[in-house]
Amino acid sequence: MTSRRAFLRHAASGAAAVVASAGVARAQRGLTHDSSVIRDSTNLFAMDQMAAQPVRLPPKPGATPQLTDAQRDELEHKIHCQCGCTLDVFTCRTTDFSCQVSPAMHRDVMEMVKGGHSAQEIIDAFVGVYGERALMAPRKSGFNLLAWFAPGVSVLVGGVAVLMLLRRWRAKAPLAAAAGQRGIDPAATDATPDELARLAAAVKGDGDA
Repeated sequence: MTSRRAFLRHAASGAAAVVASAGVARAQRGLTHDSSVIRDSTNLFAMDQMAAQPVRLPPKPGATPQLTDAQRDELEHKIHCQCGCTLDVFTCRTTDFSCQVSPAMHRDVMEMVKGGHSAQEIIDAFVGVYGERALMAPRKSGFNLLAWFAPGVSVLVGGVAVLMLLRRWRAKAPLAAAAGQRGIDPAATDATPDELARLAAAVKGDGDA
């Protein structure tokens, strides 16, 4: 038989184990660390805080900034932050203060602006390091150009096809009516449009008479 003291000791040990397990679970749901990446598993988009890569252009001789602060901010709206979010560099660095990637990319932009480089030169520099994923929107060239215009072309082709069908149905309506007056099923006959037209003229002549 188990003594009361032994029972209480076992119960206390079990409770401590439950508390410890809950603590481990909470830790696993929060931040997990490894040697190179800090990821927040509670976030829909796990942020890779080590994703920033140096983007550099040597300063131009006698460099003078070509971009105003407003133009620089507009440029950053076109550059995709690489932390794993879906935001541009400007929006990410001004709304998500936990991100370390967008401020690093912003510093690269600042240095290149200070070095006298244009907006296009800066964008090209980011694409040279990160590839096309550095852009918020694909460039309008090559296969990307097809991606831009394919939806519009599809809608246009579909609209033309529907218009042609409507015109064809409207053209067949009087012929179908004439065939119906003659007791002929238009769907069951293999008469040509010309034959149906003559039939419609004959029906009209009977009516006038």
